[in-house]
Amino acid sequence: MSSLEVAVIGYGLAGSVFHAPLIASEPRLRVAAVVTGSAERAAQAEREHPGVRVLPDADALFADLSGIDLVVVATPNRTHAPLAQRAVAAGVPVVVDKPFAVTAADAEALVAQAERQGVLLSVFQNRRWDGDFLTVRQLIDTGRLGTVRRFESRFERWRPVPKGGWREVGDAADGAGILLDLGPHLVDQALTLFGPVRSVYGELDCRRAGIRTDDDAFLALTHESGVRSHLWMSAVAPRLGPRFRVLGSESGYLGYGLDPQEAALRAGRRPVDSSWGTVDSADWGTLGADPDAQPYPTLAGDYLAFYTGIADALLHGAPVPVDPRDAVAALRVLEAARDAAASGAARSL
Repeated sequence: MSSLEVAVIGYGLAGSVFHAPLIASEPRLRVAAVVTGSAERAAQAEREHPGVRVLPDADALFADLSGIDLVVVATPNRTHAPLAQRAVAAGVPVVVDKPFAVTAADAEALVAQAERQGVLLSVFQNRRWDGDFLTVRQLIDTGRLGTVRRFESRFERWRPVPKGGWREVGDAADGAGILLDLGPHLVDQALTLFGPVRSVYGELDCRRAGIRTDDDAFLALTHESGVRSHLWMSAVAPRLGPRFRVLGSESGYLGYGLDPQEAALRAGRRPVDSSWGTVDSADWGTLGADPDAQPYPTLAGDYLAFYTGIADALLHGAPVPVDPRDAVAALRVLEAARDAAASGAARSL
């Protein structure tokens, strides 16, 4: 087998900017099929992936999965679980973009289905390979911070004028809102670092006119380990806070700005050169205790590692790079946060 043939369902931002370029950059994978109902996106897929088979809808793909080794679901949130279920039912391995499903119950059912049928299933939590997150993880794993007491993490934006897409005007069934847009990343990172959560507090607000769902959120997680994670996500932050602030018994880490890989992918770059994911020294975070904190090198980010892991899992039986049970756990936290926001009281897990 010269390459594994991959079908990407959806060729919007997720499919065209994140999944397809990373798949094409892994030598053992090939973008063989793209599903899109847009003539413009179909032409784009054909330009970017010569020889690709473009299909108008998922029904056309599932009517003939011959030769397809992996299905990638990169469609609007409400369709993630139903499309993944169809792939699993057909016996084809599947990767699902975040959020894994709109509800934890749907996610649990999908995991159970894949386990019964022995079908590979994973979730695209690419932010585990952000350079700043890899740096934080290294500092924790090597004990440079001592015992971590508090973890602060933010994805904040300043978008005072709504774009009007389904993420802003959709409802709960659509999986709309910033909690399910950015929350899966932030919660997954916190659970990856510090493990299970015993209680969740949440604040959800709808700040902009014409918006039907949350565009400003705060979550406070108390982990079973005793670490407290404070997570912010917002579309209405005119002054951006630090991306990470991690406070330990011996030292602390403070970092600003976003990992550069998304901007590079949007600009058409590909992770094929030695400088991929690197951060200029002027943008490194700082490590230490005030007033003596010093710049600390940011590790290079590596989104391609996800699809390298998928290829290893498909070809050699290695573990998937992201266990779908982790995504179920994150969805439980997000649901508890929504319940806590509605009641005004923390919820236990």
